[in-house]
Amino acid sequence: MTYARRVSSFGTTIFTEINNLAREHQAVNLGQGMPDFDGPREVIEAAAQALLSGEANQYAPGPGIPALRQGVAHHAKAFYNMDIDPQNGVLVTPGATEAVFCSIMGLVDPGDEVIIIEPFFDSYPPGVIMANARPVYVPLHPPEWTFDPDELRAAFNDKTRAIVVNTPNNPTGRVFTRDELTLIADLCKEFDVLVISDEVYEHLIYDNARHIPIATLPDMFERTVTIGSAGKTFGMTGWKVGWVYGPPELVTGVWRSHQFTTFATNHPAQKAVAHAFTMGSNYYEEYQALYTQKRDLMMQALDAAGLKSITPQGTYFVMADFSDVFDGDDVAFTKHLITEIGVACIPPSAFFSADHRYLTKDHVRFAFCKSDDTLKAAGERMAKLRG
Repeated sequence: MTYARRVSSFGTTIFTEINNLAREHQAVNLGQGMPDFDGPREVIEAAAQALLSGEANQYAPGPGIPALRQGVAHHAKAFYNMDIDPQNGVLVTPGATEAVFCSIMGLVDPGDEVIIIEPFFDSYPPGVIMANARPVYVPLHPPEWTFDPDELRAAFNDKTRAIVVNTPNNPTGRVFTRDELTLIADLCKEFDVLVISDEVYEHLIYDNARHIPIATLPDMFERTVTIGSAGKTFGMTGWKVGWVYGPPELVTGVWRSHQFTTFATNHPAQKAVAHAFTMGSNYYEEYQALYTQKRDLMMQALDAAGLKSITPQGTYFVMADFSDVFDGDDVAFTKHLITEIGVACIPPSAFFSADHRYLTKDHVRFAFCKSDDTLKAAGERMAKLRG
């Protein structure tokens, strides 16, 4: 007896592998996008109060508690001037990963094609495969990490059901421009394609970059579901609270999958995240300033180590070219960095299809969602790369 064929091609996630290797060698871990510091104290206190109140220790409503769905809708209105129906157009999920999975399962039929822009978050292809659909890959090209418009157009056909878009983009740190999003939108309208838009890093943007939800472009709201994350927006990855919003007809499809996947999301955490949405705009400004400083520390460390990189426009990740200091591919460099230098990163070939992994053979991904002391310690160790 053995497991099902649908999961036979899924190995251990790269994050588990790197975390295990980092622990073994006591490396400073800049691999997984997991902060080593807490989010806002008042939000943690709201979670504690929810636990102690006796009102949130049983199942929450399947679609999410009303206060949190209202918070998601209010946020979309305040930042993007979108009118979201909190009752029928918002679904709360156990993290954004489940939101993506249930969006695929609830909106894509067997035999459909789903376009995935590479590098991708590693859960996207398995979701498509488990839906018995076919992933079609369109790569971003280094060093600017932009897609070729002709390659994108060639991926669309009459079998295309959906495209997964991630901006700000993990792992490249790119924020897609209005022109790029307009090209995607025009192709979706031409071929009648849905958009699953992963926007979990929407508030982690820097300098002159601007996050534009693709749902705000003309005639795109009705064909888009947008995904967000409390882990990324409020720094609480361990709570696993995410959300999906969009037109009720599409959100209904996601909900029908969600109700038989997990049914409901952690109730006390929902109460706390609902409170988080009541914090003023100062929170988002301070959050952005905090991560701008961390990004700059990361860039200084990479420069001192002899690694080349383009300053990320968003997220808390940066892709770095190590070809000046190491002769080998991204997997070999990652192992060298962990075992010999004492710093962990992620080899981004794990985020590309087999045909396109060559594009990232000289790059690795670093996460800078870490304390300043952690980033400085990593920088001191990586300086040894220069020899």
